[in-house]
Amino acid sequence: MGDEIDIKLAIKWSGNEYEIEIGPNETVADLKASIYSKTRVKPERQKLMGLKGQKGITVNDETQINQLALRPGLKIMMMGSKEEDISNIDLDPSEIPNVLNDFDIEDDLNEVAIHNREEYLAKIERRVKEYKVTVFNEPREGKKLLVLDIDYTLFDHRSTAEHASQLMRPYLHEFLTRSYENYDIVIWSATGMKWIEVKMRELGVTNNPNYKIAFFLDSLAMISVHTQKYGNINVKPLGVIWGKFPQYSSKNTIMFDDIRSNFLMNPQNGLRIKSFREAYKNRDKDKELYYLARYLTNIAQMDDLSTLDHNDWHKKL
Repeated sequence: MGDEIDIKLAIKWSGNEYEIEIGPNETVADLKASIYSKTRVKPERQKLMGLKGQKGITVNDETQINQLALRPGLKIMMMGSKEEDISNIDLDPSEIPNVLNDFDIEDDLNEVAIHNREEYLAKIERRVKEYKVTVFNEPREGKKLLVLDIDYTLFDHRSTAEHASQLMRPYLHEFLTRSYENYDIVIWSATGMKWIEVKMRELGVTNNPNYKIAFFLDSLAMISVHTQKYGNINVKPLGVIWGKFPQYSSKNTIMFDDIRSNFLMNPQNGLRIKSFREAYKNRDKDKELYYLARYLTNIAQMDDLSTLDHNDWHKKL
C-alpha cells in the first residue's frame, strides 16, 4: 500500500458494527476478505447494501476502494449468514424441513385461543401507546390494508448477488402497483428499521412513482407469546396497527408472510405465501405475486376479509 492512507469503513451486521481499515487501491474483494476475518461470513455470502461506485463505475469484486462513492460517516450494511447458520440453504424449497417458525397452527383450543389471552392483548396495548410509527403517506379513505413481510416474501435474503434487485421476487413492482389501487400498503419485517429502509431502497420500493408505502414496522412492534408446543415465539399482531389507525380493522386487512406463526394473533387475516428462495434458480418461474395481485383485486370489494379462508386463495382466481 506504500504511503497510501488506509480508509476506515464501518460495517453493520447482525446488530453489531465492525470497523475495517483498507487501502484505497485494494478491491471490494479485499474488503470482503477483511469482513470475513471479523464476522466469519464468507465473501460469496456477503451482500453489501448501499455500496455505490463513483459516476460511471459499476461495482463488482474487482472495483478499487478509491473508485467507490464513500462519504464521511457512511455505514455499510451487510447481509449474509455464517455457514453453520445456513446448512439448509442449498436444499430445494420444497425439501426444506419445517422449523419452529413455520409451523401450521393446529386445531388445539389452547393454541387457537391465544389471540384472546388478556396478557397478550395487554402487550398489544403497550405497543400501541409506545411504538412510534413514521407515516410516509397518509392512509386513504375507503382503502383496505395490505401488510407485507420482506424476507422470503418479497426478497430472497440469503442467496448471493451483486445487487439486491437480483434477489427481488418476480413481479414485485407490478404486484405493488396493482395492489395499491385498492389497498394501502405497509411493510412489516422481523428485522431492524435500518435494514428495512436499506432493503426497500435497494429494491426500488421506497420512492416508486407507481405506488406509495404508508409506513414501515420493524421487530420492535412485535410481541412474544407462549405456545404449549413451541414455547416462546415472536408474532406480528395486527392489533398494533388497528390501535394506531382505527380506519383499519380485521374486516379490511390482509397480511402476507411466509411464516404462518407470525399471524397467530390474527389467524383469519393471514395468508401464508410460498417462500421465495434461491432466486437464481426460481426468478424465471416464480409467479406467486402475479397471481396474488389478481386475488387481491378479486376480494377488494368484499365487506369483511376475515370471513375468507386464505388457505384456498388459489380457488378464487
